[in-house]
Amino acid sequence: MSARDDILALVRASLHVSGAEAPRRAAVASRLAEAPVGVVPQRGQGTRSQILATFKAEAERVRATVAEVASAADAPAEIARFLRENNLPATLRHGSDPRLASLPWSATALEISHGPSDGDDVNAVSAAFAAIAETGTLALVSGSDNPTTLNFLPENHFVLVFAEDVVGDMESVVARLKATYGQGAMPRAVNFVTGPSRSADIEQTILLGAHGPRRLHIVVVGQP
Repeated sequence: MSARDDILALVRASLHVSGAEAPRRAAVASRLAEAPVGVVPQRGQGTRSQILATFKAEAERVRATVAEVASAADAPAEIARFLRENNLPATLRHGSDPRLASLPWSATALEISHGPSDGDDVNAVSAAFAAIAETGTLALVSGSDNPTTLNFLPENHFVLVFAEDVVGDMESVVARLKATYGQGAMPRAVNFVTGPSRSADIEQTILLGAHGPRRLHIVVVGQP
């Protein structure tokens, strides 16, 4: 038997059950099929405008910066502006996400590269699956569309999130993941990113960029 089997056998022995009892198996199946909804805090709830305002406030509270643009076509100019005003290189890497690939990057002076990062990129952009107003968190799914390396290796990370994808709470994101991908087809990884990387391990002083990007600039596309 495997170590898992050994552990489960010990648990069953302590409960004086075999694991094959029909009532117990039915109870487990029912719990999985009809999982009750937990308590959801009210902080992220409200009208569409209120949800977006809460997301922006919470993201900025954890040292992300947020810009709002009317359409996705305005995103390249906003990213170019941020890089220029912060005296950063005019380079940018992104994956194969069609929402990014179709943008008018050629209208800017940015040098665009594609695919995963090897660690040498200064700037990268991803498109978020969703965002959580309650905590100012971005939900990023892995894959060739938005390689996970872009979330953590470059110094500066830009993330596009569409206004309709900003939801109130974590539970709503999980429901969206299940509805979008379905059982057995989930992405290999889902990264929940809240603000730029930071650590206070050394003398309790906040250091940005300790384990990932030192800047996180979120571009919210569209209005409620």
